[in-house]
Amino acid sequence: MSGIFEILAAGEQSFRFRLKADDGTVVAVSPKFPDIAALVAGINAVRENAATGFVVDRRSLGA
Repeated sequence: MSGIFEILAAGEQSFRFRLKADDGTVVAVSPKFPDIAALVAGINAVRENAATGFVVDRRSLGA
């Protein structure tokens, strides 16, 4: 299973990406990036960290 990173314009001088699952479900939407180089760096950071990221449950157990 592989996702798809879609690059979107976010105004005249900024960009964002959207990560979609194979079935078209939007998994994540990035913040705005000032240029394509920064956007590509953001995509690379997601690629590198997603597979090795820890899952932390921050729900309150007593609520």
